[in-house]
Amino acid sequence: MTVVLAIGTRKGMWLATSEDRASWEVTGPHHPMTDVYAVGFDSRRSTPRLLAGITSEHYGPSVAFSDDLGRTWQEPDHAPIAFPEDTGAALARVWQFAPGAAPDVVYAGVQPSALFRSTDGGQTFELVRGLWDHPHREHWTPGFGGQAIHSIVPHPTDPARLTVAMSTGGVYATEDGGETWQARNQGIKAYFLPDQYPEYGQCVHRIAQHPDRPERFYAQNHHGVYRSDDGALTWRSIAEGLPSDFGFPMVVHPHRPDVVYNFPLVADGRRFAPEGRCAVYRSEDAGRSWDALTDGLPEPFWNAVMRDAMCVDDADQAGVYIGTRSGTVFASRDEGEHWRPVVQNLPDVLSVRAVVV
Repeated sequence: MTVVLAIGTRKGMWLATSEDRASWEVTGPHHPMTDVYAVGFDSRRSTPRLLAGITSEHYGPSVAFSDDLGRTWQEPDHAPIAFPEDTGAALARVWQFAPGAAPDVVYAGVQPSALFRSTDGGQTFELVRGLWDHPHREHWTPGFGGQAIHSIVPHPTDPARLTVAMSTGGVYATEDGGETWQARNQGIKAYFLPDQYPEYGQCVHRIAQHPDRPERFYAQNHHGVYRSDDGALTWRSIAEGLPSDFGFPMVVHPHRPDVVYNFPLVADGRRFAPEGRCAVYRSEDAGRSWDALTDGLPEPFWNAVMRDAMCVDDADQAGVYIGTRSGTVFASRDEGEHWRPVVQNLPDVLSVRAVVV
């Protein structure tokens, strides 16, 4: 078994490869001096396609891809993601990639909040107009990190069904291939609004769905941790047992629908690990209880893990990975029980994705 880990940072991408998930060979920087907010693997190919959303201060945002796991890269001459002129919008950056249920379909979530769809594996993209033209759009506002679609969850078997989340706007879903969209925020609290349970306007930080149980969703909100058992129609809190209900990542185990991982921070105004303790929290009962996983993680730790900087691989005994804002990536090859560094002293880690090849 070989695991490849893509690590996006504020100054480029690094790739780590391991046969045992204990020792790693690291290469990089790829795309040096660019923000790499989004990395993704499309593992439906014989060799997974690696996608990178890169943002250069000089040349602006683009998408690069590699079909040989980072040895060579291709970047189109034209802008692969561009807003139509009539929208009056310009791409700031790509926040997320997600392979769709149909072959060669890849989705990209971007800033400002929009969804793009590719039918050629991520080489060219078109705006999903049904979401862009939604009547709620004029009310979506930037969160602290910007106004962006950062979570894309395609249904595992039905290409017409897709769920996204954005800051600030909330969760939206389509059941007709993107023609129409419905807000799916019932039960998610927006404490900063006069109506604290509005139809839309929540600052959702991350959502995740288990492919074997597609009606099961988890969400990390701007204060609030939730689960839905009805396809995101309604949500209920599962924050009890966590040291805080604020944070960014939310990741499901690849094989066990009741297992979910979270990385709490103190609060929106204090974005540190609680008590300076680096701890990944794992629930094995769908959020009814939580355990802190700390063996091998640093203390004190006055830092954070961002929304796209936690992931799992799909090995039989799943590996779990986190990247910190202080530039260290940690790996656990036993589902979070024990951790060790993959690489240290990188720039601020923004995104991590793993694939077994």
